[in-house]
Amino acid sequence: MRAGDLTPTALLEDCIARVDEIEASVSAWARFEPEAARRDAARLDEELAAGTHTGRLPGIPVGVKDVFNTADLGTEMGSPIWRGFTPGNDARVVAHLRWQGAVVPGKTVTAEFAVHHPGPTRNPYSSDHSPGTSSSGSAAAVASRMVPLALGTQTAGSTIRPSSYCGIYGFKPSFGVIPRTGILKTLDTLDHVSLMSRSIEDLQLMFDCCRVEGPNHPHVHDQIDGWAPERLSMPLRVALVRGPVWDRAQPYAQNKLLELAHQWAADPDVRLDEVTLPEEFMEGHDLHELIYSKALSYYFQREYTEHPELVSDQFLEMVERGRQVSAGMYQEGLARQRRLGHALDQVFDRHDVILNLSTAGVAPEGLDGRDGEDCCLIWTLCHAPAMSLPVFTGPGGLPFGAQLVGRRYGDPALLWIAETLQAKGLVREWMPRPL
Repeated sequence: MRAGDLTPTALLEDCIARVDEIEASVSAWARFEPEAARRDAARLDEELAAGTHTGRLPGIPVGVKDVFNTADLGTEMGSPIWRGFTPGNDARVVAHLRWQGAVVPGKTVTAEFAVHHPGPTRNPYSSDHSPGTSSSGSAAAVASRMVPLALGTQTAGSTIRPSSYCGIYGFKPSFGVIPRTGILKTLDTLDHVSLMSRSIEDLQLMFDCCRVEGPNHPHVHDQIDGWAPERLSMPLRVALVRGPVWDRAQPYAQNKLLELAHQWAADPDVRLDEVTLPEEFMEGHDLHELIYSKALSYYFQREYTEHPELVSDQFLEMVERGRQVSAGMYQEGLARQRRLGHALDQVFDRHDVILNLSTAGVAPEGLDGRDGEDCCLIWTLCHAPAMSLPVFTGPGGLPFGAQLVGRRYGDPALLWIAETLQAKGLVREWMPRPL
C-alpha cells in the first residue's frame, strides 16, 4: 500500500468481487454494504498518495461480527428481536481499527446472541458441515478470502472452534486486553474479543492495533508493553495437554496431535513434556455451564419474558437452567473460576506454552451440528490467550486445528512462539483445495 503497488480501492474491489462470487453459497454476511467502505477507501487512496496516512492497516478490509456496534451499519446480534437496530456508534475495538485505516464493508453472521443457535453460514469447504457456531460468519469470510481479517468473540469456544473447522488462524487474547466497550454482553467474566486471519503475522498486526496499552492498564503495561523475545530462553518448554475431555476427541484427531507432538519433541529447540492438569480441571465444563447459564438468565431477562416466541428453544433452555442457579451458587462458581486461573498460572511456572487440540475433530455434519467437547472453554475460563493453528486434515479432506495456549498476559510470547515454530517448519499449514 505505502509503496503504491496496491491501493485501498483496488483491494476492496477485489474483496467485493469475491463476495459477489461466493457469498450465495457461504452466507457469511448478516449485511454487506460496501458503499461506505468505498468512500473510506477512496479517502485512504488520497492520503497514501500524499504520504499523510500513518495507520498500520491502510485500507485493509475487516469483517466485523454482528455483535459489535458499528456507527454506519446495523447490529442485530443474530436475533429477530433486534432486527433493524442501529446503535449509532462504533465499539471501541472497531474505532481502533478504523483509526489504523481499516475499512468495514459489512457485518458477519453470528449465532443468536453469540451463543449456540447457529445462523445460516456454511462451511466454505463443505456445505454439509458446520462452520462453527458463534463467530461462524467471520471464520467463513476469512477462509473463503472475502476479507483478510475479521473480528470475533469467544465466551466458550466461539473463535477457536470456527477457526479450526474453517482452516484459518484464530486468536483469543487474554481476558480484557482488547476492550469490550460497545459489544453485546453475555457474561462479565468470560466474554473475550478475538481475531481471525490467514497468517500469524496478521494476528500480531491486529492485536497491536486493537489492544489497550500504557500505564493505565498495569497488567498489560507490565507484561505486554515492551515485551521482547529475550524474555524467553531456548529450548521452548512445551506442555502437551490431552485435557479433561481427551476421550471425547476423535481417534484420528488424537493421533494427529500425538504425531505433531512427536515431531516437535525431536527438535533440539523444543523440550516437550506431557502434563496432566490438576484434578479440579475435570469439573471445568460443569463450572462453565453454571456461570454461563446464570449470566444469560440475568442479561437476557427482557428477551426471555417479552419475546419468548422469537428466541430459540436452545437459548430458552439455557436461560431456564440459569434461573435455577442461586446467587450464592454463582458467586461460588466465580471463586472456583479464579482458583482455576491460578492453578493454570502454576503450570506456566514450568512451561512456556501448552499444546492441545483446538476441537475434537473436523466440523460436525449439518449447520446445527453440535460440537464435540474440547478444551476451548477451559482456557476461556482461565482467561489465558489461545490460538488455533490450521495444521491438520481429517476425514473428507476437512481441516481442524492444533491449539497453543499461553500464560495470562503472555500474548506476545504466544504469538512469537507460534511464529518461531512456523519458521522452523514445525507448524505446517493445512493446504486447502480451491474453493
